[in-house]
Amino acid sequence: MDINAIKQRLTQLQNTTTRQNNLWKPSPGTSVVRIVPYKHNKENPFIEMHFHYDLGQRTYLSPISFGRPDPIEEFADKLKASGNKDDWKLGRKLEAKMRTFVPIVERGKESDGIKFWGFGKTVYQELLGVIADPDYGDISDPVNGRDIAVEFKTAEETGKSFPSTLIRVKPNQTPITDDKDQLKTMFDNQQNINELYKELSYDDLTEVLENWLNPKDGDDATTTTSETSNGVAATTAPTTNTGGQKADTATATATKTTDDVSQAFDDLFND
Repeated sequence: MDINAIKQRLTQLQNTTTRQNNLWKPSPGTSVVRIVPYKHNKENPFIEMHFHYDLGQRTYLSPISFGRPDPIEEFADKLKASGNKDDWKLGRKLEAKMRTFVPIVERGKESDGIKFWGFGKTVYQELLGVIADPDYGDISDPVNGRDIAVEFKTAEETGKSFPSTLIRVKPNQTPITDDKDQLKTMFDNQQNINELYKELSYDDLTEVLENWLNPKDGDDATTTTSETSNGVAATTAPTTNTGGQKADTATATATKTTDDVSQAFDDLFND
């Protein structure tokens, strides 16, 4: 028995449980939340992170989130620059997508503590636009901030292949809580979001990419449940990282998404 593999799997399961307990997702209907100051960056509660979402049913945190080289992103950039339409589509599929997180407390469930709400580009821009408006300002202020109504509709409700999220910042200024001890506990017990997502090394991500491009017998790494696809040759390799490491040339058959599916994917992560 490989004890190290057992330990690694145990750590993965524990991290997944911790992540689920610390993430907030809106339920169908309308919820009310309040952005709170982020303990680990008091100047800005918004945390921008980038992920590779569709590499064989798994999500991988991209090192570009922290300004570090990412072989999958380098490979995607080369594909998009090749001048070939199919390569460009595959590059778009592989490139990391930004997801922004912010610490919040859900009204009526304050006892659940602080959780991280993750959203795409559209919601992020709307929130930043409200904060930039001098009539609103810092909506995360503990005393004079504002609650946010979040209306969530499932894909079935929208009649599309993806759900929708609408937000409305309430006009009244209210405190997060009138209990100073509760406020202190909320702040002191905040999780560092970087501890919820594991960043793989450059070499490990290179191996992930190579395994996706060259799946072993029985692997289903080249398909996802939300895609239709057909074969396209991918012959470009990741570039050398800043530390001088070089990935092997990958020549394989990979999947590509259709225009409609690519658009649906973008819409999903931009909500």
